[in-house]
Amino acid sequence: MTWKVLLFNIRNILVLGILGGLVSCYSFKGASLSPDLKTIQISNIRMETAGGPSNLSLTMNESLKEYFQRNSTLKITNQNPDLQIEGTIVGYDLTPQAPTSDDKAGLNRLTLRVQFQLTNRLDESKNFDQEFSFYQDFPQNQTLSQVEKTLLPKLTDQIILDLFNKIAGDW
Repeated sequence: MTWKVLLFNIRNILVLGILGGLVSCYSFKGASLSPDLKTIQISNIRMETAGGPSNLSLTMNESLKEYFQRNSTLKITNQNPDLQIEGTIVGYDLTPQAPTSDDKAGLNRLTLRVQFQLTNRLDESKNFDQEFSFYQDFPQNQTLSQVEKTLLPKLTDQIILDLFNKIAGDW
């Protein structure tokens, strides 16, 4: 073995050792639910706003249940749950954005707002009542009906992610 190969191997071992040490010092605090929590009830989301597809509350409700089933160990129940989520769609708004020189909107913005109440029967300090919202912009030369089917899943997915992070995140 030549000196160059030996020095190369020693250098690589040192670099790997330093990187390994740095990784072991770093800890990620992410989504974690208390192990005491076993069940969740997701009440039907109510629609209390004008506009939006008639099945929006049902679609959001099913997506929310699926998300918790995929990303937590909580079992969905209707009897004496540890966590209870209630939600109300309070806003479905289309607003013009980015005005152009001829006073037309360069973009339109679709905003979805949902009010969620969480009841944690095991730790009341974790209860909250909070509005979550998200928006997506789209070109003014497209109508809402043309883009609604692609925008709504993005809006609902982001709101559900934000809600989950609020419940499970220990940031």
